[in-house]
Order: sequence, then C-alpha cells, then structure tokens
Amino acid sequence: MILPCLHCIMFDFYVKYMLEVLSMKYPNFLCVCLNPTLQKTLLFTSWQRDQVNRTGSYRLDASGKGVNVGRVLTQLGKDALHLTQLGGHFRDLFINLCKNDGLPLVWTDSSSEIRFCYTLLDREDHSVTELVEESEPVHPGTEQAVLELFEEESLRISKKATKQPTLIISGTKAAGFSDEIIPLMVSHAKHRGYRIILDIKGKDLQNSLLYRPQFIKPNLLEFCTTYLPDLEQGKIQVDENYQQSIQEQVVSQAQLLATKFGCSIIITRGSKPIWVIEGSKFYEVPLTPVVPVNTTGSGDAFTAGLASAFDDGHTLKSAITEGIRCGALNAALLKPGVIRE
Repeated sequence: MILPCLHCIMFDFYVKYMLEVLSMKYPNFLCVCLNPTLQKTLLFTSWQRDQVNRTGSYRLDASGKGVNVGRVLTQLGKDALHLTQLGGHFRDLFINLCKNDGLPLVWTDSSSEIRFCYTLLDREDHSVTELVEESEPVHPGTEQAVLELFEEESLRISKKATKQPTLIISGTKAAGFSDEIIPLMVSHAKHRGYRIILDIKGKDLQNSLLYRPQFIKPNLLEFCTTYLPDLEQGKIQVDENYQQSIQEQVVSQAQLLATKFGCSIIITRGSKPIWVIEGSKFYEVPLTPVVPVNTTGSGDAFTAGLASAFDDGHTLKSAITEGIRCGALNAALLKPGVIRE
C-alpha cells in the first residue's frame, strides 16, 4: 500500500485553506475569540430541579462570543472574519455550522476538544439558565500558531481595507494560552490603525489597556472583579440596590482608566441601564424592555451593533443605541447570537 507523504498532505491542506481565504470578500472586521463553543439550547414549557425534564424543542449552534459577534455583524451586512483555535472530534461540525451561518472562519489546530455549553430556557418564567464547560488546555505550539495566523490576517485586512478596520476581541481564552497573547494582538492591531473593541476581563484587559484600545465593554461583574476585587461579588449581578450603592466607586475607577489610557468604557448591567464613561464624563443609557426568549448572546449582539455603528460613522451614544437594538432582537429569538433566524 502506498501512503501519501506528510508534506503532500500538509501542502494539500494549505492550498485548500488559501483558496478559501482568497475566495472570501475582504472583511473590515476581525473577530477574535480563543474559546470556541458548541451551544446546545433546550426550550421547556417549564423545568424542575431533581426531576426528569423532556423537550422536543432544542438546537445546536456554533457559538462562543467571537462567533456570536461575527454572526450578527454578517446579519447587519458587514464583512467579518472570525479567528480562533479548533481541535478534537467536533472540529468539522463547528466549521460546518459556521459555514451554514455564512460566517467566514480562519483557525489553527489546537488538538483540544471544543467545549459544550448548555442553555435551559423556561417558557413559564422566562428564565435562562446556562451550564458552562471549562475548556481543555490547548496543545503546546498553539499560541505561536494563533499569533502567526493573527499576524497574517490582520496585516492582510489592514492592507486591503478601504476604511478603518475593526478588531473585536471577546471572551475568555482557553487554558494553555499565556497572558501575553491578547495584549500582543492589541498592540499589533493598534500599530496597524485598527479601531479596537475589547469585551474581556482580568489580566487580559489590564495588560491590553497599555496599548490604548479605543473602547472596552465589560459587564459590571467583570469590571469589578478586574479593578475592584474587594466588592461583594455575589451581590453585583443580582442586587440592584447594591449596584447603585457602588456606582460612584465604579464610575470613579472607570474615569481614572479612561483618562489614563484614552479609552471609552461601556459597562453593561443585564437589563439595567448601561453606564458609559467618556473621559471624565459619565452618563446612563436605558435599555429597551423586552420579554426574553433567550438572552444568551445578547451582549455579543450589542457588541456587534456597536461596532457596526462605529463603522458607519456614528457617535458613541448613537452606537450604543444600535447595540441595544441588536441585543433586544437577539433576546427575542431562540437561536443565540443572532438578530434574525
């Protein structure tokens, strides 16, 4: 039996990859998330703990914050490219689901399984319960491969762009990546003239601010755990009175960061008004009330709407309004990370 040589296999794979990339319309948005997800959504009339709960209404989607952002951008008529790492038994399934959604994808092989996350929806009380798997560590060498792919694609986009390109980095990174990878991406994109929107937290956010991204969009809990860790984390998401009691402290800290690093800070709070900090200026923007079907991905839809509006020349306040519109559209649908099904 004659076996094909490894070099021939790799060359064939590279040619197929390059043909796919070259056939794509050049995007103006590069969406990065290093923690891909397969999202299983199950809709129940009602469900109960410690009981057998059955449903015939369910779906499976490619997800993760970067996929959600990119998918909504494409639905808004923008050309977006998602960059990630993939591996394991469900890699091809993930790729095909992205292709079915019309989302262009570039990736490097991490040899690690893609995690599953589960959303349990209750029609009776409109509750949304998420069960999240932690990711497997990526294999050695993945970080360097991701950085090389990022360099290639970000440079290609910046050279082909007819207006300012946008980099959006969202979510946590899988285990096995260093704390340097995301700040390196931000640094290189800033050097190439990108508009940068970050929806990240912890050291990734702290170290990336040194390169002066234009916009950061943490939720209130993420901002507080990153910059105000002594606050009572258990109350931050669920207690509106506690949120109001810490508002002055949060806004003061955000104003210091905004002034020091030249960025605008958008702090989301679920269904509550958004806190916005532009330099020393602070204001709130109320959300549109909506009866939710599935709020999973609404924050990512908000990010996509925000980025799309900036691309169209909107001010921060009007871009936030568009983000709110997209977030509300997502919440009214079963599929996560979309504004239409």
